[in-house]
Amino acid sequence: MLASKSRTQTALFVGALVLCWFAALVADYTPLGQQLDRSRYDAALTQAPLRERTPHSIVVAIDDETLRSKGGVAHQREILAETLEALAVGQPTAVAIDVILADPPADERLTKALQATPNLVLPCQLLENGTWEYPLPEFAAGAAAVGHVQRPVAQLSDGISRELNLEEIAKGNRRWALALEAFRLASGKQPILESPQDLTIGSTLIPAPRSEEGRMMRIRYVPEGILPRVSVLELLKNPSVVKGKTVFVGVTDQSATRDRLESPFGPVAGVAVHQHAFETLASGEFLSPASYGMVIAVTAVFIAVPPLLFGRFALPIAYPLVLVWLAGAHGFPILYFRTGRIFPYVAVVGAAWLSAAVSATYQHFFVRRQLVQSESEKSRYQQAIHWAAHEMRTPLTAIQGSSELMSRYNLTEEKRHQFSEMIHSESKRLARIIQTFLDVERLNEGQMEIKREPFSITDVLEACLARVRPIGERKRIAITLDGCDEATVLGDHELMEYAVYNLLTNAVKYSPAETQVTVSARLNGGQLRIAVADQGMGMDAKEVKQVFQKFYRTKGAEKSGEAGTGIGLSIVEQIVTHHGGRMELASEPNKGSCFTIVLNAEPAGSGRR
Repeated sequence: MLASKSRTQTALFVGALVLCWFAALVADYTPLGQQLDRSRYDAALTQAPLRERTPHSIVVAIDDETLRSKGGVAHQREILAETLEALAVGQPTAVAIDVILADPPADERLTKALQATPNLVLPCQLLENGTWEYPLPEFAAGAAAVGHVQRPVAQLSDGISRELNLEEIAKGNRRWALALEAFRLASGKQPILESPQDLTIGSTLIPAPRSEEGRMMRIRYVPEGILPRVSVLELLKNPSVVKGKTVFVGVTDQSATRDRLESPFGPVAGVAVHQHAFETLASGEFLSPASYGMVIAVTAVFIAVPPLLFGRFALPIAYPLVLVWLAGAHGFPILYFRTGRIFPYVAVVGAAWLSAAVSATYQHFFVRRQLVQSESEKSRYQQAIHWAAHEMRTPLTAIQGSSELMSRYNLTEEKRHQFSEMIHSESKRLARIIQTFLDVERLNEGQMEIKREPFSITDVLEACLARVRPIGERKRIAITLDGCDEATVLGDHELMEYAVYNLLTNAVKYSPAETQVTVSARLNGGQLRIAVADQGMGMDAKEVKQVFQKFYRTKGAEKSGEAGTGIGLSIVEQIVTHHGGRMELASEPNKGSCFTIVLNAEPAGSGRR
């Protein structure tokens, strides 16, 4: 029974851990979980150590100083033409322009400058009606490619742009991102090879699987000032600054452009976002989410470790170790980020904390329960020993007295035979007490199944009455049998005899002298009711509820001075319960008590074999 209970507790604990695991995985998909994941992603990105590398690109900015010196936004195309003429001298590997050139008329100087620029990428954008807005044909004629300049995807909850859609499709027309086209041209005009999971340009494999949103690529932003940027005025003074680099030309003046976005590092101009995306492609330092199988495996480990720590180490050691493990759960996504993989923060931290909480709770109550159970078992065993010693005192006294008389005095043969019979009888009784004690202990521990043999209740009552009448005679208590229906009970004859005998001896112990104890056994339908009624001091309602509790001693026992352990009635109830029956008790103060054993039985003879 205890083993079964332990297995049930273990199964419930494991089930709770599985639920925690599932809850941690599901929590990662909630709005709050997604926001926490994004915040932790930003923290990992901004805290990641920068690798030493040579930038492959440069931004030529049409900034506020340039606009002021060149006549303002109205002269933007003239500024752009002059910029391209200077770039021709500087010899960049590719030029990408982030200025929409869709409005007529076409400027002759700008047209010539565009046509003279090698590896030129011009921008296009999607209109609200779902069509593409392309540059004027005169301008597009000199372009090697046209790439889209749609804003990177910004999260609604925080407005931060973290991903760029490399592929935009509108009404059957597809355009690659401006940064991707610039990278393709800078790589020697390599073709873009596609698969469902990635894109390939030359030797560069870009992890951008196709999805409903498109082909999303995480932009690996770097802090402000890491990537080079010059103004148009600086370029005009020193065109060689762009030599061998891919140039992104765009407006950065805050009053002249609406194309400013939020990145994990703060506000950034749209043309700079294209540069960050290009550098992500050129460096090959891509960021991709951990596979679902990896998430399941890692969260399973973070679920499994806390219960192992609590199970392996004592609590004073286990708690600090679990705290260290929880700290590791918080740091794991940041460390894992350095491999280029994004691990969901909420899933791993939620798994670790939920597992630690459940494990600590289970361990606390389990250890506490084990301690209480150990103390209770120790006390119960001590009381059981006291009970056994008390019960064995009477037969031992009889054996000792009889043997002493036989050794000291010259007795007649008849007396010797009488004392021998008494010694033999009390020895058997002592053996039965010991066996009963052991059987009850095994029953309590679930180590023994009760016998299922038919026996006559009449035999049980006759044996008990024969043993208890001499005890009653000492107090001049009459013990009468008020009817006994012949009935057969399936069970253990000796245990049932002990139960009835215990009720009879208690009735005699706690009854005043010159009273009466009545015993009866009546069949009522399929039930046998064995009643033992006395004329003792009785019990109140509170005691009636407590009398079958282990180690409870009644007020009557204390007043009468009778020795007892308070365990006998609890054992009687256990024996009756194991026989499929129940105990009933009717008692009132100063009016006596009636203990009734209710068993399932059949008329005598029907169950005999």
